Amino acid sequence: MGSLPMLSILIFLPAVAALLLSFVPDDKPELVKGGALAAALADFVLSLVALNGFQEGAGLAYAEAIPWIPALHAWYRLGVDGLALSMVVLTGLITPLAIMGSWHAVHKQLKGFFIALLLLESGMMGVFCAADLLLFYVFWEVMLIPMALLIGIWGGPRRLYASVKFVLYTMAGSLLMFVAIVYCWLVMTNARGVAPDAMFQISAWQQALPTLIEPTVQVWLFLAFAISFAIKVPMFPVHTWLPDAHVEAPTAGSVILAGVLLKMGSYGFLRFAIPFFPAAAAELASVFVWLSVIGIVYGSFMAMAQTDIKKLIAYSSVAHLGFVMAGIFSGTVEGAQGGVLQMVNHGISTGALFLLVGVIYERAHTRGVKDFGGLAKIMPVYATIFLIVTLSSIGLPGTNGFVGEFLILLGTFQTYPVAAVVGALGVVLGAVYMLTLYRNVFFGAPAKEEWKSLPDMTGLELATLAPLLVLIFVLGLLPTPLLKLTEASVTDVVTDLNPLIDLKAAPALVDPPSGSPVMWGALQRGSNEAEAFVTAELSR
Repeated sequence: MGSLPMLSILIFLPAVAALLLSFVPDDKPELVKGGALAAALADFVLSLVALNGFQEGAGLAYAEAIPWIPALHAWYRLGVDGLALSMVVLTGLITPLAIMGSWHAVHKQLKGFFIALLLLESGMMGVFCAADLLLFYVFWEVMLIPMALLIGIWGGPRRLYASVKFVLYTMAGSLLMFVAIVYCWLVMTNARGVAPDAMFQISAWQQALPTLIEPTVQVWLFLAFAISFAIKVPMFPVHTWLPDAHVEAPTAGSVILAGVLLKMGSYGFLRFAIPFFPAAAAELASVFVWLSVIGIVYGSFMAMAQTDIKKLIAYSSVAHLGFVMAGIFSGTVEGAQGGVLQMVNHGISTGALFLLVGVIYERAHTRGVKDFGGLAKIMPVYATIFLIVTLSSIGLPGTNGFVGEFLILLGTFQTYPVAAVVGALGVVLGAVYMLTLYRNVFFGAPAKEEWKSLPDMTGLELATLAPLLVLIFVLGLLPTPLLKLTEASVTDVVTDLNPLIDLKAAPALVDPPSGSPVMWGALQRGSNEAEAFVTAELSR
């Protein structure tokens, strides 16, 4: 498998399948759905093959490099580390589940719907696999189109408003990032000793930009990248597009939006904003921690006030992703590791919640919190699965949500104790609004007599949710493999962000404070690479 262009296949297999589906007659919907599911499942299997063969090394795994735009020295360059690969596998998992969750839900323009889902998967895979910044930006923009179509064509009554708002917010952030990319590219082209083929290479930018750009300019460039990624997360106060998008999006759109798209914002901070401009990131870290904490509390109180189940879950995402961002900017390995783990956990738990909302909406055609009642007796299997996912969402020990939130609060408390205490309030509030939701929907008397005849979950619906239920307990009881997969990448970011870590002194320490040889080995490698680069620059 090593000779195959693994990442290119991962990226373009769904797009090729979408092209082939465009030739399928409109009167064969089962063939369209079956073809889309087969392509998405094949991509997921391929992502597992990549995960199985992954070995952390000096460079990116499964690297590919082909000249793309010679005039700009841009390359079609791909490669993944542990962080990117975890997102690739998550994308590969969520997409077929979103397709299965839409099997009986889409009735108009069915072929276009599944083509848009596959094109969206290609764009998402490209974002995580790109090792060239211009290529990353192309994929970042490409995935905007199918997501906007999913909301605008197959969404709810206010779908056009939600779609336009999503596009405007995303494009505004992308424009700022594009201006910063152009500035950094000009810096790279005018720098001495930078190879022509590295003008857009992400790893080259991570090494060179911190020394080529003065700290005051770094702040503005960091903010340009950070605003774009903060919108995608979304962080408070640039989050207002998300509730509208979730409420109006079809089930598959909400599942992919929560499961993968929002993670691209936090991934962008870890891969680009912090490593490119570490001085600015360290200077503004406290601002982002407190914005994250405000988002946790604000999102929790807003969730408590909602009467639409989908909107409640949307605001819960603002709170949960506030935890992620607090962990990333905590400047500790524990916090950042917890943040990455929670990125995956949120995709699993919230993706499952939106699938479950889709199940009941297909039966009752309403999503009001107080429109139901008594479903525990009417749909006992559905009630049991909803309870498991609810407990995962509020971080019950033994489920995936607990480990991530615990690591985040532990890490954040070391550097921002007051913020960690305030953020911990979100754990309590999360339990309040999720358990209140469960009580209103599943206990008491049914709000309508016709609810008593609602059928319980079908075999297809159980098969769709089964992988997520398994992962809730696997990651809750055994998170170590995922933590090891992302450890080296996360530690590199922490050493960029935390000015208290002395890279020059790292090799001389006998007792690594992290307690992990893997973590400390990565820190030592970062020290050696940084020292060699600075020495080379000073010798010119």
